[in-house]
Amino acid sequence: MTLGEFMRAVSDDPVPATLYFFALPTLALLTNWVTGKAAYAAPWKYFYALLVYAACIPGIFATCLSIYLFLFQPGGNIFNLNLITQVLPILSMILTLAIIRQHIAFTWIPGFRKLSNLILSLSVIFLLMYLLDRMRLVAFVYMPVQYLLLIVVGALLLLNYSFRQLLR
Repeated sequence: MTLGEFMRAVSDDPVPATLYFFALPTLALLTNWVTGKAAYAAPWKYFYALLVYAACIPGIFATCLSIYLFLFQPGGNIFNLNLITQVLPILSMILTLAIIRQHIAFTWIPGFRKLSNLILSLSVIFLLMYLLDRMRLVAFVYMPVQYLLLIVVGALLLLNYSFRQLLR
């Protein structure tokens, strides 16, 4: 099954995906109500981590897919967005994170720092890909590919380090 076939299958039967993405913020609300002041305790913070990962993995994927389609595919149009596979995961992620953040700090959730680093790394990679695509640098460079990859990796590390220093 290809990614396109999977997206078509989800679009053809949107009920399970819609229920999943509406269940995540609802579960976050219920967990906030049930935990009270014990949200920082061991079993609940792991449940919050599960909710964060269940919301962020599809949300980050949908964000990356949408950015890729708009920036690098010819004819990328906002009117061609699929609401179930491209918009609903992002909205569910934002809403779930906002609900969880009202009750518990993200520093208490195990693994959240890794997700924020993933988002930062993906943002830097898309920025570099976009700049390389727009400058048409790859087509006119007569250097070996290894050196070009070293330059890209070096720029990636430099941008990642500078963004971490800014967010500190």
